[in-house]
Order: sequence, then structure tokens, then C-alpha cells
Amino acid sequence: MSKIERFEDLEVWKMARSFSKNIYLTLEKKPFLKDYRLRDQMRGSVGSIMDNIAEGFERSGNKEFVQFLFISKGSCGEVRSQLYRALDVGYICQEEFEKLYQEALKISQSLSGFIKYLKAYEFQGTKYK
Repeated sequence: MSKIERFEDLEVWKMARSFSKNIYLTLEKKPFLKDYRLRDQMRGSVGSIMDNIAEGFERSGNKEFVQFLFISKGSCGEVRSQLYRALDVGYICQEEFEKLYQEALKISQSLSGFIKYLKAYEFQGTKYK
């Protein structure tokens, strides 16, 4: 594994950042403007995906990083559930739902693979040198 020195270089973080932008742009559409609660929940959940990847990385220990990746994965599931709510009340169409849902699913799968890799990796983290 080549050494990654910044969380910004992690592909899964880049994916989460792009997804966050897409969700934010979706939430600026008219149907969401008066549903403050759902909009705020979705913003919080989607932000949590990328933020927990960053926080876990910065802790410099694989076990802690894995914990934060699991939190990130949970937030990704939360956004997928919220997308269903937005679809069910007509805030987004089926096509938009599918695009965003698949993006979230890909991030979740990437997080699962990364977690599996880190659990098998012998290196415990730079703080244990």
C-alpha cells in the first residue's frame, strides 16, 4: 500500500465529498425549501459521511479509523433512507432517486471494502510507532 498522508487523497473521501455536493444541490430545489427538518437531517447525514472519514484518518490509529468508517457507513445508510422519504413525498423523481441512491450505495460498498482491508492490515497506525 502506498502511504497516504492526507485524508483528502482517499478515494472514498473524494466520493463522499462529491455525493455531499450532489445532495446539497438537490436540497436547494423548491420541494425541500419548506421541509427544514428533512433538509437539515439530510445535510447532517451526508456531511457525516465525509467528516467521519476525515476524523478517523486524523486519529492515526487503524482501530479508531475503522470505528469512524463504520460511523460513516451508518450515515450513508441514513441518507439512503432519507432519499426514500424524499421520493415517497414527491420531492425527487424516481430517476433522481436512483442516481443518488446508487452513488450512496457505491460509497457504502467502498467503505466496507476499506474497513475489511484495514482490519486485515498489520500496521496499527502511526501513533503506535
